[in-house]
Amino acid sequence: MRDRCFKTADVMSLRNNQSNSNNNNNNHNHLFVAAEMIHSLFLINHSGDIFLEKHWKSVIGRSVCDYFFEAKEKAVDPENVPPVLQTPHHYLISIYRGKLFFLSVIQTEVPPLFVIEFLHRVADTFQDYFGECSEGVIKDNLVTVYELLEEMLDNGFPLATESNVLKEMIRPPTILRSVVNTLTGGSNIGDTLPTGQLSNIPWRRAGVKYTNNEAYFDVIEEIDAILDKSGTTVFAEIQGVIEACVRLTGMPDLTLSFMNPRLLDDVSFHPCVRFKRWEAERVLSFIPPDGNFTLMSYHVSSQNLVAIPVYVKQNISFFETGSCGRLDITVGPKQTMGKTVEGLMVTVHMPKAVLSVNLTATQGNYTYDLTTKVLVWDIGKLNLQKLPNLRGSLSMQVGAPRPEENPSLNIDLKIQQLAISGLKVSRLDMYGEKYKPFKGVKYLTKAGKFQVRT
Repeated sequence: MRDRCFKTADVMSLRNNQSNSNNNNNNHNHLFVAAEMIHSLFLINHSGDIFLEKHWKSVIGRSVCDYFFEAKEKAVDPENVPPVLQTPHHYLISIYRGKLFFLSVIQTEVPPLFVIEFLHRVADTFQDYFGECSEGVIKDNLVTVYELLEEMLDNGFPLATESNVLKEMIRPPTILRSVVNTLTGGSNIGDTLPTGQLSNIPWRRAGVKYTNNEAYFDVIEEIDAILDKSGTTVFAEIQGVIEACVRLTGMPDLTLSFMNPRLLDDVSFHPCVRFKRWEAERVLSFIPPDGNFTLMSYHVSSQNLVAIPVYVKQNISFFETGSCGRLDITVGPKQTMGKTVEGLMVTVHMPKAVLSVNLTATQGNYTYDLTTKVLVWDIGKLNLQKLPNLRGSLSMQVGAPRPEENPSLNIDLKIQQLAISGLKVSRLDMYGEKYKPFKGVKYLTKAGKFQVRT
């Protein structure tokens, strides 16, 4: 989710020269201008190997990716690689999803947001078709991948990006279909024009039928926070998303209501949502796509509304004399609304002078990578009876100067059945069909970029 957020400063240089001419264009025209200029797409794994490339116009050599690899080396974390890079003859626009980089090559100035959105559509389509978006799965389904890329972008223009439409044109792979295609030389491409292409509701195919009708929604929130050494909140915000899995017969019309929708800022909707209804009543009214889709994303930027679920007491010190230091970290619950904190993990990027660590953990296990100098303390489920503690000594390189700054702690966690913002779904109503579907809502809070300074 947070992959879609990036600093405005990264793209301002691309937009300055076109700001006046773009004022009168609508978003639809922008998308065509942006996507028209996508010449090539490179898929790069976590190790920096290019394992797939697609060119819609002239072939661009892989050497153009060298500028991206330089930026990747400078960034400590893959998610910190600048999404927009300028080279002498191209612009490189990228996203990071599932330990993969989707890198597009652009030859003229374009609005980067539209290119980034298109790249996310590509990743979402792979996820929907194959169940996951990973290097292994993409390599196993190369034929289908190239067919999808050919349909999603035609000579630089967006053609079909709705999963519902694509699945009627290119059938998702199955073991039986793969065997038949191998023996007969056939393909997954359908023979008829998708019904959604001719409809005023292109995200939903016609004639949908299910034995079990169900509509499930996942409210997922990520906390981005920075805490100082005393535990005071320096910065905090919430990135939220509502994922839907809707399998309903016919053409249902749904209305989703919230108990407290006013706390949401900067909302973004799937095209199926009637925006005027949201503006007037703060309810989501929509005819849903068939299957899995992202209904909406939102932002909670007021620090008063952002509850910090855990506190961290820490002390990391390096001595002036001698080649050693001390580390002491304790994690405890803070504002969890009575829910259990799970998947708790603390990651510390140690200074290069730290050769080894000798620590004792009261809960969980720790590992220290001598090459990357990364300490990972995997706590697991937070025990309220005895708070987890990690303490011990740090061995430093002899004669090395004392580190100028103490390392920060990165926290990872999950809390089931809790939206930390307080957002709650009050009801889901269905119109247009007479049957009663199965309905359900789940909540999940997890850490985004959660950092504690020492």
